[in-house]
Amino acid sequence: MSHKVLLVDEHRITRDGIKALIEQSGEFEVVAEAENGSDAVRILQGINPDLVVIVVGAPSEPAIDITRRILQHAATARVIILSMTQAEEPIIAAFNAGARGLVLNKASAGDLLDALRTVVQGGSYFSSGIQQDNSPANQSFFPRTLTPRELDVLRLVTTGATSKEIASKLELSVETVRSYRKAMMRKLHVNNVAGLIQVAIQEGLAQWTRHGGGKYT
Repeated sequence: MSHKVLLVDEHRITRDGIKALIEQSGEFEVVAEAENGSDAVRILQGINPDLVVIVVGAPSEPAIDITRRILQHAATARVIILSMTQAEEPIIAAFNAGARGLVLNKASAGDLLDALRTVVQGGSYFSSGIQQDNSPANQSFFPRTLTPRELDVLRLVTTGATSKEIASKLELSVETVRSYRKAMMRKLHVNNVAGLIQVAIQEGLAQWTRHGGGKYT
């Protein structure tokens, strides 16, 4: 039996293309489509889908707001964000909103299906464009490779705090916080904040919330 998917994006032509990709394996079926958050919440209550796929980039209502609204009404919903940008702010916002998966627009159809399979089974998924080097060597040195202050910064990064907020909390300059972030990325072989968050989750420094509140612990 195929898994039910609710697809959320305001552009019909985009939804048609994504729907075709989702259904090509026969494992998933887009049983409903919504143009905005209000429609998504109304539809969600009637069909109880296994997954909700939200496309980032709808100008009338940010996908992050849609994610929050969905999880307010269905805390156990498994949300996947299909992001049209690699900017850090939307990525962090997606995590903090409670999304369980993130797929970048450069990803292949196979990546999207991998995300669906992983999240429907209860896991979390990061698009290959933001994944770190998963070699055993890198994993075995975490967190020994990071200084205590870098770990402090990383813990705050996983909460979605900005560099300015981290600087204020730790009584550092913004430039110092940015230097710590760059050093951690270099040590952990990641290219962006999303990669840092993924390492933190995998190593138990942060985890997905179960209640849909949208914060890491």
